[in-house]
Parts: sequence; C-alpha cells; structure tokens
Amino acid sequence: MTERVLEVLQPGVVPYAEALAWQRALAEARINGRLTQDLLLLLEHPPVVTLGRNSRHSHVLRPDGLDIFEIERGGDVTFHGPGQLVGYPILDLAGHKPDLHWYLRTLEEALVIALAELGISAGRNPPFTGVWTRNRKIASIGIHVKQWVTWHGFALNVTTDLAQFERIVPCGIAGVAMTSVERERGAGSGERNLWEQAAEAVIGGFETAFGVTTMPAASRVAELRPGAAVQAH
Repeated sequence: MTERVLEVLQPGVVPYAEALAWQRALAEARINGRLTQDLLLLLEHPPVVTLGRNSRHSHVLRPDGLDIFEIERGGDVTFHGPGQLVGYPILDLAGHKPDLHWYLRTLEEALVIALAELGISAGRNPPFTGVWTRNRKIASIGIHVKQWVTWHGFALNVTTDLAQFERIVPCGIAGVAMTSVERERGAGSGERNLWEQAAEAVIGGFETAFGVTTMPAASRVAELRPGAAVQAH
C-alpha cells in the first residue's frame, strides 16, 4: 500500500481574503495535478466573519468594524480571529475515501484526538457538525469539495476572545455556548505557546485519524500564494 503523505504549512497570520484566494489556487492545483500531495494549512486570521452557503444575514448581530465574506463552504456564520487555530486541508479524497460524511466525521475525529492530547475530553454532538466539550462548542467545521478535492476546513478556539462570538449566532445555533482550549484548561490569558501546542496536537490528530505521514510543505505551496485579490463585501 502506498504511503499517504500530508504536507503541512504554518504561515502565521494571513488576512482572510488572501487565504481564501490561496486555498482556491491550491485546490485547483490539486485537481489538475500540479500539486501532487495533500496539504494542510494551519494559520490565524485577523478578526473576520464568514458566511457559508446555509447562512442567514440575520445571524450577524453586530457587524460593525468586521469584514464579512460570503463563501462557498457549507454551514452558517462563524467568526475567525487571533488565538484561533484555523485549518484548511487541501485533500484529494479519491486517495482516501470519496465520501463527504466520512470526511466530516474524520475531521472531527482528528480534532477530538488533538484535544485529548491537550488534556480536554471532547466529542461530537449530533446532529450538529463540529467538536464539543461539556456541552460547549470548541471547534467549528465547514467544507467545500470539487472533484473530490477539499478546501475550507475547521476553526479550533485556542486563546480566542470568546466575547467576539456574541456578535453572531455561531453556526446558526441559537443559544450555543462557545469555549476554547484556554478556558477548558484554565491556562493563563495570552499563552502564545498554547496555540503552538494545539497546532502540534492537530498535526498528530491528522496522522492518526487520516492514516497519513506528515512533513513540511514543499516550496511550490508558497509559490501558489496570491496577493489579497478577493474583496470583502
């Protein structure tokens, strides 16, 4: 059996518009064969709200000062901001299992494994997509797939300012309580190292859940990074 490799790139803080254009370029490269390995981008965004295909604009309660993007992923509204670990897997599911249900559940499993490594017991909360701990949502998932190649992905709250979620109806779930790794662990405020620990744990979770070997991304991944060519509206 051929070993499945997952290349990982951690580019730091990337404006959402640039990351969106980058994902689309990477997915197209994976579809047409210019990108020959699966890829996982792990990064942060400045404060931004995104609306998936199932979103209602009424779920953005206080949009003042926030860029808002309407995008092709599934799901409803979510917030991205500092202290959140955002992951964008660019995977060819034909090399794994061409099944969207399997992919969503495996993404959740990778995050559950990562959180266990961080000392947090987490799991699913059917019928909702995402990862929960003690009836609070700690990670959101929204994906898009074209010709079995994935983009968009997940957002794990690590040291995220949870008050920002009061500006939206997170994932369109009225009354949902959001939480973070920092809150659940009782870590000190602003523990930067915690984000790095979470990234390492997520990489390990992907290795276990998806049965892959991870390695640093090749330079051609960075070469496909465009400028901020997509405008908020």
